[in-house]
Amino acid sequence: MAYSGLQDYISYIESRGELKRISALVDPILEITEIADRIMKNKGPALLFEHVKGSKWPVLINAMGSEQRMAWAFGAESLDQKAKEISDLINWAWSQVRDFSLFSAIPGALPKLPIAKSLLPRKISRPPCRQVIDDTAGFDSLPVLQCWPEDGGRFFTLPVVCTMDPETGAQNWGMYRMQVYDDRSAGMHWHLHKDGAHFFEKYRALKKRMPVAVSLGSDPAVTYASTAPLPEGVWEAIFAGFLRGKSTQVAKASLSDILVPADAEFILEGYVDPDETRLEGPFGDHTGFYSLPDQYPVFHLERITRRENPVFPATIVGIPPKEDCYMAKATERLFLPFLKQLAPEIQDLVMPLEGVFHNCVIVSIKKRFPGHARKVMNFLWGMGQMMYTKLIIVLDDDISLKDLSTVAWKVFNNIDAGRDLVLSEGPLDALDHSSPVPRFGTRLGIDATKKWPEEGHTRPWPEPLAMTDAIKELVSRRWSEYGF
Repeated sequence: MAYSGLQDYISYIESRGELKRISALVDPILEITEIADRIMKNKGPALLFEHVKGSKWPVLINAMGSEQRMAWAFGAESLDQKAKEISDLINWAWSQVRDFSLFSAIPGALPKLPIAKSLLPRKISRPPCRQVIDDTAGFDSLPVLQCWPEDGGRFFTLPVVCTMDPETGAQNWGMYRMQVYDDRSAGMHWHLHKDGAHFFEKYRALKKRMPVAVSLGSDPAVTYASTAPLPEGVWEAIFAGFLRGKSTQVAKASLSDILVPADAEFILEGYVDPDETRLEGPFGDHTGFYSLPDQYPVFHLERITRRENPVFPATIVGIPPKEDCYMAKATERLFLPFLKQLAPEIQDLVMPLEGVFHNCVIVSIKKRFPGHARKVMNFLWGMGQMMYTKLIIVLDDDISLKDLSTVAWKVFNNIDAGRDLVLSEGPLDALDHSSPVPRFGTRLGIDATKKWPEEGHTRPWPEPLAMTDAIKELVSRRWSEYGF
């Protein structure tokens, strides 16, 4: 299923009983956060606040705040179903390379043509995001949230920031929070390692203003794609098209050559001056702590275009679980097939919600040689945004990673600290507050696999307790006799 836009998705999740409309007047300053926080902690539905103080636009929050709603965002009933589609496609492509035959390749490729077509964004000239063009309204017309009491102000929390490489024309859609300073200016919180910041440095070298367009509200596959850890240079519109099974519709921004999601609820158009920075933050972040204030570029608003009756998208982040945890869970399941193709020994991978994206990764492997767990740790730390992962735990493939109690039991019992802990210096996320210096520190790997004599463990490795199948079957037959 491909949605025609955010409001189409709203209608769908409402029809499945996963959206609650709130008609009471609510304040975007703290009140919406407290309501949403209570709902998220209890794994509740998406919320549509129909009357928000200070703005005529309704606010949608928690739209992707469960594994089920995340799967529906991709037109699937489960994330594993979508991951299997990716795995099947990868396996088919690899088989064509490995055993190429013209006679089998053509018939085999025909069912894949719709997928190939979905990868190509489709440009349209009269997009819904430009039904209204407004050069006078500013940020104060929008129901932008202040989420936490010590936040530096109100923040756009779910913006898709659209930028373009000034040298190659390559497009990028990334998600970076934006602090509202006044009616026409906001902070642009792109991190050093992000494509937006990379393009920004090119504009700075050219001594030119950087055009920027910010999309608010779109097909949820587009919103998710802007957060996905794609290889550098891969446009998120391509990945969104694959996820939704239909080409992503794009349109040229009205003030620049940047391409934006055509189905967006709002488009904020303006520029960033490479010579200007301003203190941004603090902000109650997904780590559950306030991120510290720092200097960031400033976005200047020139024009708002929108649908006639738009919905304003927002989210809140903070102590897990929150909506972004389920976006991380989607990344975990969808990118596992790619990791397994590059490292076939990987059997499964889990990022616990408490780790929120990059604090913890647990992986199981089919161990084949001494030190194999360390090889996998270094592989993961070398994979794009996984370089930020503070803790990697490696276990044998007989462990179900979804059973975190068993995972903890194995880890606590299987490790010798002097032998099995790996310290690795490298980049850390800008939001990490625990390292002595920003953006760099020490990451930890834990090898919790069964140790071999070749790894220095010459003692016998004990077998875990297990009852015989015969006794288990006997007790199962007689269970009712015991009075249970």
